[in-house]
Amino acid sequence: MSIKKGIAILGSTGSIGKQALEVLAAYPDFFDLQVITANKNADLLIDQALRYRPNTVVIVDEQEYKKVSEALWNEDIHVYSGKDALCQVVESGEINLVLTAIVGFAGLQPTIAAIRAKKQIALANKETLVVAGELVTRLAKENGVNIYPIDSEHSAIFQCLMGEFKNEVEKIYLTTTGGLFHGFNRAQLKTVSREAVLSHPKRVLGPKVTIDSATFMNKGFEVIEAKWLFNLKPEQIEVMVHQQSIVHGIVQFEDGSMKAQMGLTEMKLPIQFALTYPDRFPTDFPRFNFMDHPNFTFEKPDLKSFKNLDLAFSVMEKGGTAACALNAANEFSVDAFLKNKISFMEIAQLNESLVDTHSVVSKPSYEDYVNTDKSVREQAINLIK
Repeated sequence: MSIKKGIAILGSTGSIGKQALEVLAAYPDFFDLQVITANKNADLLIDQALRYRPNTVVIVDEQEYKKVSEALWNEDIHVYSGKDALCQVVESGEINLVLTAIVGFAGLQPTIAAIRAKKQIALANKETLVVAGELVTRLAKENGVNIYPIDSEHSAIFQCLMGEFKNEVEKIYLTTTGGLFHGFNRAQLKTVSREAVLSHPKRVLGPKVTIDSATFMNKGFEVIEAKWLFNLKPEQIEVMVHQQSIVHGIVQFEDGSMKAQMGLTEMKLPIQFALTYPDRFPTDFPRFNFMDHPNFTFEKPDLKSFKNLDLAFSVMEKGGTAACALNAANEFSVDAFLKNKISFMEIAQLNESLVDTHSVVSKPSYEDYVNTDKSVREQAINLIK
């Protein structure tokens, strides 16, 4: 292929970023890696730069700049540092698509910068749409930018909608395995420790995402994302517990027909599809066999024990800065749990308290989102005290 697609990966040292680099490496004739970035993990960023040879690297932590710069001094690789550099590097004319995999509120500003620079977006940062979905989707429309979802559930819905964009959607179903503590009652959940969450052998994600998955906040954020990605009302979105993790998403159309996207869990698949859309590239991923999975089950999630999912629907109804407040509250409460300052059950309790006392700005600007994030965190500190 004569023209390669220029790619920037914001957050290349995280789980999604590392897998995205492997996808790019599998198709060297199609992709041209332009930028990789990391927050603090200088050692891995250096290793990735030497292995994958991007044009530019950014280390956000300025204290790590000297280490990265010296390690790459003799290489033909530009090195920058600081938060502002994240927004500046995505403006390069060599970049066609920006994969945003930065965790948390920090991913919002560089994603907005990429959209304003008219770069296509492969979105793995939930908080971008959770915090500022109204603003981000409006900017994407104004700048002719497509947002390709990387979450497996949103990718599933996106794939079900291919060829159906003129047909009205009646409802969508997002699935979940039920989390690490599916079936636990409230008494059992009160005993869950930090170590019990982070040492689970099936979890290979970072601590923040792992805890969010266990508390159902991750699924709650996915519900909010789906509202903005697919222009839906809260009542058009339903969550089902599907422990087999084969059906990743279902779309129900207004005539009653339903389309489902299915397959074995392989995170590289939605990453690759976001990078190669509208094409599907061949892979050697394991194939699904119906005979190995003769039974599928579907259940309603336990909203009484896992309040975070219910909170997500609540802030969607409120609109404005309500979801931004929930995200700020949750980032704080997860950090407090990791530091053993609050219990597992208190994560949702603290989130609910902070959301209930937040004064919603109904038509927020970018500054309103920033101020909401700051004020909720400050209030959280006082509540902990």
